[in-house]
Amino acid sequence: MNLKERFLQNCFQFTQDRNIIENFWSEIEKKYSEKSRHYHNLEHLENMFTELDFVKDKISNFSNISFSVFYHDVIYDSTSKSNEEKSAEFGKLRLQKLNLDQDSVEQISDQIIATKFHQNSEDNDTNYLLDADLSILGKDWKTYIDYTKKIRKEYSIYPDLLYKPGRKKVLKHFLELEDIFKTEDFREKYEIQARENIQHEIDHL
Repeated sequence: MNLKERFLQNCFQFTQDRNIIENFWSEIEKKYSEKSRHYHNLEHLENMFTELDFVKDKISNFSNISFSVFYHDVIYDSTSKSNEEKSAEFGKLRLQKLNLDQDSVEQISDQIIATKFHQNSEDNDTNYLLDADLSILGKDWKTYIDYTKKIRKEYSIYPDLLYKPGRKKVLKHFLELEDIFKTEDFREKYEIQARENIQHEIDHL
């Protein structure tokens, strides 16, 4: 199922207003297709859904987590430190118009904000979202290198002098976590490779 079909099906659970759903999809597509996005784009969303589909039976509210995927990077500016908060707010306004109940809107908002710091959550669905978001870290080396190049392009406004120390800090933060991946499923699949990839990148920065 492609991203648009996913989004439409998810929305139709809450409203039959096709116009509003189509408008919201166009908005998402436009945001994730901005020319400054080399990694945080529609392909990133597709990859997250591929990962989450594998563990769908472990997720208690797949509808909510799907909305969180669609909106978690909808606002993305490499010079901003409040992308997650802005994305959560952006998503909130749309989801309220889709007639989602307030608890779901709040949960989705919380899940989006959780992608800022990637801390272990008491909410299991949130942990699966965070793990899917970081799954690229545990891929094969060729895929990982491609990802690092795309991230560098997104931060091309910064010279190496600024970029490299900042990137190192982020990577070291991941290595200092007890577990990069919060769920057993993702830990088993990606933890060892992710740590090797990250250390390798640090060594070559």
